[in-house]
Amino acid sequence: MIFKKKEQPEAPPASWRDIDPDRLGGRARRLWHEWRQIDLALAGKATMAYEPCRRDARGLPVAYEVVYRLRSIRGVENVESLDAPGVENPPLFADEFRMRIDLPEGYPCVDAPPEFRFLTTWRGRAIAHPWHPNIRYFGEFAGRVCLNFPDTYASLAWAVDRVARYLRYELYHAIHEPPYPEDPRVARWVVRQAEPRGWVPF
Repeated sequence: MIFKKKEQPEAPPASWRDIDPDRLGGRARRLWHEWRQIDLALAGKATMAYEPCRRDARGLPVAYEVVYRLRSIRGVENVESLDAPGVENPPLFADEFRMRIDLPEGYPCVDAPPEFRFLTTWRGRAIAHPWHPNIRYFGEFAGRVCLNFPDTYASLAWAVDRVARYLRYELYHAIHEPPYPEDPRVARWVVRQAEPRGWVPF
């Protein structure tokens, strides 16, 4: 009896450099382009790193995890008394945050935008997620990031850099007018406490 050697599943490509973009079309070519852009944008940066965490049949990433190693606000003191008269809520800080990027099946079509969400748990434990008016802090959708893309051709690398500017409080929208804050409670804190007391920007 002849036994056939069991074929091992082919390992996914280690880098975008291992794939010939000329052999790709449509969505696959865009996925390759995004992978290349993120890799080049974050190369050598001590404050940001990434890894693909889900791939398609060709081995192209359709989800990423981005780690931000920079100081930002993770919450406030006395959060249970947020908005209570006479109670101060000074910021609390953390030095690392993890964000997930998911690319839906229809991406890059305009009705299938990428989804950005900071993780609130990692490897079975709670972790810090950002306190920012354009990132949901409270409730079921905690961690969801509001990004206003200038057009459908804006790259994921652009978005990753923009979120870093959120974390540094170089960019934020806390006024209750379009495009509106993602988390209104955090937005009120920014306007009523953080800006008057000089807590942001920091």
